Amino acid sequence: MVLRSILLPVAATSRRDLVERIAQLLCGLVLYGVAMGLMVRAGIGVSPWDVLAVGLTERTGLGFGLITCLIAAVVLLLWIPLRQRVGVGTLLNAVVLGPAADVTMLVVPPAASPWIGVPLFLAGLVLLSFATGLYIAADLGPGPRDGLMTGLVRVTGRPVWLVRTMLEGSVLVVGFLLGGPVGVGTMLFAFGVGPLIGLFLGRFTRLRQARSRALASSRDVVGHASQSG
Repeated sequence: MVLRSILLPVAATSRRDLVERIAQLLCGLVLYGVAMGLMVRAGIGVSPWDVLAVGLTERTGLGFGLITCLIAAVVLLLWIPLRQRVGVGTLLNAVVLGPAADVTMLVVPPAASPWIGVPLFLAGLVLLSFATGLYIAADLGPGPRDGLMTGLVRVTGRPVWLVRTMLEGSVLVVGFLLGGPVGVGTMLFAFGVGPLIGLFLGRFTRLRQARSRALASSRDVVGHASQSG
């Protein structure tokens, strides 16, 4: 009963539909982590949550990926008083992004100049938006940070834009005070990520829904044929 009260139910048209959606989720999360690593290596600023993660990394000496996972764990604890329900995607988000970012940062060296850093950051931003659309369209639960935002919107009754601005603004200030990198990349992220995610999310959602319907229709046809036989 306790698990049912905290876990989001997973609705799938078939077992294959669920397997495909989990694979889509994992692919999106790994690519998201890669994008995070690329933007950090660009050296021109990062997203507000990554400003916090880099700042904590500088202060504690712990790895960026580990700090990212620990932040996700703390954010999930904040879900408890908000009575947010956790999905498979929520839990995987908390544990996959950090290691994927760390592996990327092991492979990709810091940008030697802004001429390399700016294109690297833009590539990371586009990849992150692509990955976000991919994993959200799998519809297996929101990420820890997104769930915190939606929970605060529900509890406070404030508009989404205000809650998101206050939340990310607070994270940005704390991260900056801890020594996290705020720069032109932070501004590019703030103004670019929304439109880019909107572009990819709409397309991936339509493709996923069409695929789920096709799998459901295929199952119904097979079931009808077996009954007729």
